[in-house]
Amino acid sequence: MFQSLSFTALVIALLVVWRITHLLWGEDGPANVLVRLRSLAGHGFAGSLLDCFYCLSLWVAAPVAWAFGVTWVERGLLWIGLSGGAILLERATNRPSASPPPAIWHEEPAPETQKQEDEKHNHVMLR
Repeated sequence: MFQSLSFTALVIALLVVWRITHLLWGEDGPANVLVRLRSLAGHGFAGSLLDCFYCLSLWVAAPVAWAFGVTWVERGLLWIGLSGGAILLERATNRPSASPPPAIWHEEPAPETQKQEDEKHNHVMLR
């Protein structure tokens, strides 16, 4: 199995799947062409497909696996493998967006509460 596919061809196929998927999923393109394409896709099947890197990688990997594989078994394994490889490559190269630091809450007692506390400590009968 996979006798016709060299390691170099496998790496190239993986990079092709990742690049096309990343281009369609997360890049603007020249003159925002890809942004317009995603907005034209709307909220239907095509729009939801372009919003999900994982889903889109399956669809992009299918024709690449068909081109590189010889038998049906090779094509099926390449299809899932190339999609998985593209996902791993995306996870390895994706920089998480900088999130703001967590909010820290410090509460000081209200002035009248502090006054009541002082009165309790100063009252002789309450001790």
